[in-house]
Amino acid sequence: MKVAVTTLAVCIAALLALGLVMLYSSSMTQVGAHYLMLQLVWCALGFVLCVAATALDYRWLKKAAWPLFILALVLLALVLEKHLGVVRGHARRWFSFHGVSFQPSELAKLALIVMLAWYGERFQRQMHTLKRGVILPCLLIVPVFGLIFIEPDRGTTILLAAVSGSMLLVAGVRWKHVLIPAAVGVAGLVVSILYDPMRMKRILSWWDPEQHKDGVGYQAYQAMIALGSGGWSGLGLGNGRQKLGFVPEHHTDFIFSIIGEELGLIATLLVVVAFVVVAICGIYIALNSRDTFGSLLALGITLLISLQAAINIGVVTSALPNKGLPLPFISYGGSNLLAMFVCVGILFSVARHAPVRETVSEPVVEAGDNPFAVRAT
Repeated sequence: MKVAVTTLAVCIAALLALGLVMLYSSSMTQVGAHYLMLQLVWCALGFVLCVAATALDYRWLKKAAWPLFILALVLLALVLEKHLGVVRGHARRWFSFHGVSFQPSELAKLALIVMLAWYGERFQRQMHTLKRGVILPCLLIVPVFGLIFIEPDRGTTILLAAVSGSMLLVAGVRWKHVLIPAAVGVAGLVVSILYDPMRMKRILSWWDPEQHKDGVGYQAYQAMIALGSGGWSGLGLGNGRQKLGFVPEHHTDFIFSIIGEELGLIATLLVVVAFVVVAICGIYIALNSRDTFGSLLALGITLLISLQAAINIGVVTSALPNKGLPLPFISYGGSNLLAMFVCVGILFSVARHAPVRETVSEPVVEAGDNPFAVRAT
């Protein structure tokens, strides 16, 4: 466990350091060190929250599951009010107080993971049933998905769907019970895209980027140019050209393209390796947790970090359609950075308070046809 925690800490520190360097490099010609100084403030605050989360016993979150979940739902509902939420890029996702923005969906991600971890432990022996395994969890999941979906934020909705589905499967839900809700969700997403001209254009531009390179696909096309021009070793730190107004959001969602242009393919591959190692360490912590709540909590957090990174990198490399998700620990943004710090702190807490998994003489959980289910021993 000590090796996993140390390795995880080193990878997170390396990603943060790279993020600060690239944030300054990508924005120095426009705003100088402004973004860097703000990000340093968020890092300092996030570090305090990470230490606090590490010091606390993660099992305290069982008592906070419902209050945290309700708070997240209230904030998601309030941000949709036109007098409270701030509109950016045709989406109402932020609160803004004297220039400081807060995105409630970041809190909702963690709140939903904590709730599902609590639920999975509370009803572990009944998760193989349709009622406890699918119907009741859907009553918790659907309101969160719905409020985030109508902001609109398809990327976060898809991310949470993948994380929630994986947690339920590991908690003991049968595959056949998941297929119908999954099919309904996919069908609903497809229908929403077909009746959303902007999202439909994004899909078409992803399918044929050359044809849409001067329109809706401009951002993704310029990002590919940045990655391609970097070659193996890059043009050199600070020497990138695509950050000079060619790649929109180059300091946030598309900062990975600037890394590829200035530091090259080797650096981008090292970033991918770092996130893979983070995922491996997180899964190890989940497998060696003291209880089911800790296992599901660590798994959900690990999936949240790794899948968000995978989606962001997939979008920048045009492997996936364009979605507004930041690259964890690297992209500029306070809300996501604070949420990631808290997530890492909780992972450390799970590892610190549960160095050895308990073995309790209890009946084996009926997992049905799900080979990934957590079983009591």
